[in-house]
Amino acid sequence: MKCNPTDVPPIDEIDVAAVNEKYRLEREKRLRKEGQSQYVRPVDNFADTYEGDPHTPVAPRDAIVEDLDVAVLGAGWSGLTTSVHLRKAGITSFRNIDHAGDFGGVWYWNRYPGVQCDNDAYCYLPLLEEMGFMPSQKFSDGKEIYGYMQQIAKRFELYDNALFHTMVEGMRWDESIKRWRIATDRGDEIRARFVIMANGLLNIPKLPGMAGIDKFKGKMFHTARWDYDYTGGDYDNPVLDKLADKRVAIIGTGATAIQAIPYLGKYAKKLYVLQRTPSTVDARPNPPTDAQWVKALKPGWQAERQANFHRAAMESTILPGDTDLICDFWTEIARNMSAEMEAEGWPQLSVEQFMERRSQMEHRVMERMRRRVEKLIDDKDTAEALKPWYRFLCKRPLSNNEYYATFNQPNVELIDVAETQGVEAMTEHGFIANGQEYGIDCMIFASGFEVTSDLDRRWGIDVFEGRDGTSIYDHWADGYKTLHGMTTSKFPNMFFIGYYQGGLNATTTEQYSKQGEHITYMIKTGLERGILAMEPSEEAEAAYVKHLRETAIDNTDFVKECTPSYFNNEGEAKVNSKGEPIYRFYLGEGYGPGWAAFQKLLADWRQAGNLDGIMLDTDDQ
Repeated sequence: MKCNPTDVPPIDEIDVAAVNEKYRLEREKRLRKEGQSQYVRPVDNFADTYEGDPHTPVAPRDAIVEDLDVAVLGAGWSGLTTSVHLRKAGITSFRNIDHAGDFGGVWYWNRYPGVQCDNDAYCYLPLLEEMGFMPSQKFSDGKEIYGYMQQIAKRFELYDNALFHTMVEGMRWDESIKRWRIATDRGDEIRARFVIMANGLLNIPKLPGMAGIDKFKGKMFHTARWDYDYTGGDYDNPVLDKLADKRVAIIGTGATAIQAIPYLGKYAKKLYVLQRTPSTVDARPNPPTDAQWVKALKPGWQAERQANFHRAAMESTILPGDTDLICDFWTEIARNMSAEMEAEGWPQLSVEQFMERRSQMEHRVMERMRRRVEKLIDDKDTAEALKPWYRFLCKRPLSNNEYYATFNQPNVELIDVAETQGVEAMTEHGFIANGQEYGIDCMIFASGFEVTSDLDRRWGIDVFEGRDGTSIYDHWADGYKTLHGMTTSKFPNMFFIGYYQGGLNATTTEQYSKQGEHITYMIKTGLERGILAMEPSEEAEAAYVKHLRETAIDNTDFVKECTPSYFNNEGEAKVNSKGEPIYRFYLGEGYGPGWAAFQKLLADWRQAGNLDGIMLDTDDQ
């Protein structure tokens, strides 16, 4: 079925210069000098509440002392898909270690009402053809995703070796035994030949660093630790009936909040929505999976769909004769551009001309979204506060069919805190915003996770030392330095999955899986050849970083123009010891030539078979 372009206003209806100035002003009033430090890690009496596990009781067990081939730190998508690659490669001596009570990662922790994936599930859920699984709808509910991850773990026999409810507290490379010594909060002493950092992005909750947060006498919890005992309802049936006599406030209007807010508005006596920066919230087309469509699919359909999604969402490109298979808010800009260029006979455009047309279409799409807010919100002041004034990818674009309608309810009040750059303080009985105190019974934090904060906060591992006691936090203090984004000098047999330095894919799980595949090749090669230790040479590492940056797409101006968020490190300028900028936009540095080129680079490297750029310590040395 053909996917039609959206109805966006023509560019001549938009004063681009005025809009760009509005973007700048809106950014400036939200910019805080504290940067990431405006958020804090839960400590003291907050730690158990916000970092503990409300879903699964912690079972007692004896401490483990053992030698292991591979320790996989994490049991979310990156840890799960990597473990599947290890199992397929015939590697059996490995464990997934995670502080959650099961496989699932973000989908284990997040059980708030309304939780859904906001990406096309036919792309996002990996291994669909191999598993014989099909999502029930375009945007899967959280429980379906969590259950599917459990199916994968069972299929590939990952449960027997998994260590859950186990927090890694320290890792040290022991040169005398050529292994990593891993210490945990359960008293374990694990000596691993290889370690894979698959600890994900959305696992450590963060809290706004508000004055008086410890004085509030009411109920507080983070959305990733939803308390159904307090709200009523449960994961399967989120009827929040216990809030009928409660005044509730929620901080945040991002991906989590827009899904939970309609439920809070439906059941709470009073709901205050505390917003610093509004999200772009489009309609969510979420039809059930068409059985006839499934029957018509041919082998390889998921890889084709993922490639289609990546081109449209990340490269704004739909090829002549191609169609938009995703057909949602992620691919709208590319779909609209494609329709217009097709009508023009696909003119040849220079890079500069293409980027100008993309910029114009972005303005048109954002203006459509602002006009949509006006149509859906009754109160003009509320509508104005909910309009997104920034470029399309400055914040994660979202979709929800009930979010805006919630603000038309008499018990729901939007409190915009942009002028004060957030809630000013909490008191014994509520919070202070814009100089006024509001009494509440419950404060819910939809304030996100340690995504782009400093590594020690993001990982929560106090001691992380490679060769000669080198701390990873010192080693990367001036920015990442890796080979292929997955290994780094001074840290033998250590591998990283995530957004560091390499190819970025619109489907996060596909990116993680390809990284896990490459890492598995290196580990299998090491085990088969009797390699005791492998790490990139500083020369190879420097050459890769130089190539990465020489071919990078310069997005410096875009980052500087964006409203503060975790995408751009809350607008906090980061420089190294030489005063040079540290490349940190959206977690790490992407590979300028693109995803396909990066995969070819890795495939060619593996095909050569000599582990080029890697220093090897073998038995026969």
